[in-house]
Amino acid sequence: MELQIARQIIDTLAQGIHPVTGEAMPEDSPYNAPPVIRALHVVARALEEAASERPAGGEAAGEARAAARARPRPANAGKPWSEQEDSALEIAFDAGIPMKQVAQELGRTAFAVEQRLVKLGKVEAPARAGRFA
Repeated sequence: MELQIARQIIDTLAQGIHPVTGEAMPEDSPYNAPPVIRALHVVARALEEAASERPAGGEAAGEARAAARARPRPANAGKPWSEQEDSALEIAFDAGIPMKQVAQELGRTAFAVEQRLVKLGKVEAPARAGRFA
């Protein structure tokens, strides 16, 4: 398995999403426990660093990895969602505010906002066979 694919799976688990089915994990799932979420993010960073230390497949590949590392993560990436954030997300969704704007205001990625809406029952999970299908 490639490190990039492994990291995507770890990132998906850290968001509380089943990496094969794309469904939100149940609230009582160990993947939704804050220490587990933090551990998954540490592993994801370690995989990212390991991938960047591997011999580059050319200058363009090295530059793309450097750009990805330089991109700042949202302030709340990887942190558990609070009840206030859930409420703000539901209000913004009901008001029709664009997801990109909501993600920026909440300090989350657009993917995290989309997956949280699935978990809150506001939108249906994508009909595909998971994020990596």
